Amino acid sequence: MTKFFERTPRRAVIRALNALLIFAVLPSSTAISVAVTAGNQAPADRTAAWADIAKLPDWDGIWLPHIGDQRDQEKGNVAPWSEASAEIINNMMKAEDEGRPAGIFNDCMPEGMPTWMMISHNAMEFQYSPGRITLLGESDGNRLRRIYTDGRAHPQDPDLTYHGHSIAHWEKETLVVDTIGVDPDAYIAITEAVGVRNGGGMHIVERIYLVDEDTLHDEITIIAPTVMTKPWKTTRIFKRLRGAQYDIVEGVCLMGMDIDQVDEDGNAVFDPSIFE
Repeated sequence: MTKFFERTPRRAVIRALNALLIFAVLPSSTAISVAVTAGNQAPADRTAAWADIAKLPDWDGIWLPHIGDQRDQEKGNVAPWSEASAEIINNMMKAEDEGRPAGIFNDCMPEGMPTWMMISHNAMEFQYSPGRITLLGESDGNRLRRIYTDGRAHPQDPDLTYHGHSIAHWEKETLVVDTIGVDPDAYIAITEAVGVRNGGGMHIVERIYLVDEDTLHDEITIIAPTVMTKPWKTTRIFKRLRGAQYDIVEGVCLMGMDIDQVDEDGNAVFDPSIFE
């Protein structure tokens, strides 16, 4: 046990101790209840549910953001920032233009919503299943976003998370997504070096649809009363790549803070890098 603490990065030790503490204080009946209630209710007729999925728009494949278009669009579609937020944004943009961007995600925290749909340079994919659409991506330690399509409502008091709680319904070929419960610390970012934390109370509505066979639009309306003076609507464009040669690649941001080493017993270990 002593060797474990000596050789394991401090963050991993803290996570392990926290997990042990949680299971130590929870009675077994509580743990079982959490495991059961956390899952989705299976549809009564799974065969029919999967048949319905086959009728949905074809969003198969890997999707890449059209970065050039997004950046050009920002110049003509400025968010209605509050006075305080606009000052921060302008200073950040000036620093980026001068070649000294700060990089607001250097701490490896998740981009969260709405940023992950607005500025990511990484591939993502959609996976359909009964009652849910799952978005998978490369950044943020293999990011994951769940959008529920089973008719449920938002929880009255949602746990705040970086991606929030998303529910959706289809309007013909368009997926309409409603998201609340985003942690106040999550950024509204227009580049990887320009953005502000949303401050809480944010509400996001998306309309996602195919424009042509391999072009997907995400019309995003952001209501962020702490940092914006009114709702802001912006569109993000994604291009599809098909074929076995395109795939989601594993990416773990925090690995950049550690170095692969071998201890005196020949075991592979992570040691904090000089940037720790």
